[in-house]
Amino acid sequence: MAEQDNAVIKASNLSVGYGSFIVLKNLNFQINRKEIFFILGGSGCGKSTLLKHMIGLYPPATGDILIKGQNIAAASEEEMKKISLQFGVLYQSGALFSSLTLEENIALPLKEFTNLSAEEISAVARMKLSLVGLSGFESFLPGEISGGMKKRAGLARALALDPEIVFFDEPSAGLDPISSAELDRLILDLRNSLNCTMVIVSHELDSIFSVGDRVIILDKKSKGIVAEGDPRVLREKTDNKWVKELLTRSNMRGK
Repeated sequence: MAEQDNAVIKASNLSVGYGSFIVLKNLNFQINRKEIFFILGGSGCGKSTLLKHMIGLYPPATGDILIKGQNIAAASEEEMKKISLQFGVLYQSGALFSSLTLEENIALPLKEFTNLSAEEISAVARMKLSLVGLSGFESFLPGEISGGMKKRAGLARALALDPEIVFFDEPSAGLDPISSAELDRLILDLRNSLNCTMVIVSHELDSIFSVGDRVIILDKKSKGIVAEGDPRVLREKTDNKWVKELLTRSNMRGK
């Protein structure tokens, strides 16, 4: 299959920002089916801003974002609702409701968007928790589990409706190295078993090099993409001094 035909997300001449303030401009890239695709850059370069536009929280300033051929920049509210059912989102904090058990958190989208019975919803929620290694923790509250477990519970909720695309906003933020590595392995295993496309905003080089298929690197100064490709190849072969530095430093800081 040609790469163009394999694209599940495509950005064309995309500029994003808030009101008249443009954060990124003239972006052109595509994300292919089953890829683990990273969005990388220094602090303040617009990584999370781009993600928020890709999931439809904000409209583009200019340009198009196509998800499976549907342009969310031109979609009506009803059309966007249907498009959004095709993806799940793991927010940086996990975004779990503290007063609900893990099972109840995962059940929320099932109650809102499906016609499943209460028994079926409970079964699906338990299955999703099992999928991320949280079988036996269904009745726990978010405050009763570790940070890494909260991220996995948030991922279980993102997977509740069997999305084809899963977006992650800094999934390793706040995690110790062991928990971060465990989450990386889980993301890789889920991609392989569920055939999902994973789109990850991150600055964690270990994660990018261990599970990433492709990456785009955003630059705060030019407000655009300065490199794209296999992160391991870019690390070895890029002739861009800043990109080389970014991919070889253990601690990244914006410039």
